[in-house]
Amino acid sequence: MLEINNIHKTFNIGTINEKKALNGVTLYLDEGDFVTVIGGNGAGKSTMLNAVAGVWPIDSGSIIIDGNDVTGLPEHKRAPYLGRVFQDPMNGTTATMEIQENLALAARRGQRRTLRWGITKPEKARYRTLLKSLDLGLEDRMSSKVGLLSGGQRQAVTLLMATLKKPKLLLLDEHTAALDPKTAAKVLELSDKIIAENNLTAMMVTHNMRDAIVHGNRLIMMNEGQIILDIKGEEKKKLSVEDLLQKFEEVSGEEFANDKALLG
Repeated sequence: MLEINNIHKTFNIGTINEKKALNGVTLYLDEGDFVTVIGGNGAGKSTMLNAVAGVWPIDSGSIIIDGNDVTGLPEHKRAPYLGRVFQDPMNGTTATMEIQENLALAARRGQRRTLRWGITKPEKARYRTLLKSLDLGLEDRMSSKVGLLSGGQRQAVTLLMATLKKPKLLLLDEHTAALDPKTAAKVLELSDKIIAENNLTAMMVTHNMRDAIVHGNRLIMMNEGQIILDIKGEEKKKLSVEDLLQKFEEVSGEEFANDKALLG
């Protein structure tokens, strides 16, 4: 479903601030894979995710989604393939619009616009059912402005919006980092449920080692713009944070120095 072939990305080339963010990253995701991505600050996690999304062009290599080479496509032309949930709960929704209006926007993405905007009864019934599945009481607040919701509720709505049209690939970029621990756990639970029920292919960047181990069927660790660990199956199920730290040290030759990840 996703092929990342030997991609490179360097920022600020030829200046004192030159930074090699991706250094020959190669990664293949099968349909239905849920991959968690962990690594220290500057390891290349979010850079890789943004490269897939087309936020910026890569210097070399290729990116293929469901057999379609999207390497040269700008961000808006990759959007039909992707669902995205960002770190900031404010980024995925329109605060001044109702919950049901936000969902309608997501459901009609890519369709030809007409003068008709009204949300039909069947649409409202579908949105009510979807919101009820979140178990947050939002099905009774469909006409509420999204700006009135908590950060966790907004992320839950954003998850629904990102997956309404079953994207080829769901990208979760530290989507619980701005939430308190209890709310983050609820959003992660919802993420697992939505991904499993829709058999989505997903990639989740996280700073939390425990979350990276518990969620998904595959874990990759990045360091200095490269993938240094790729763990799946029974090996992943048996992993502990201590195991992961030891593996990091064995492969990289250095200690993992990211308090945020260790304390998460």
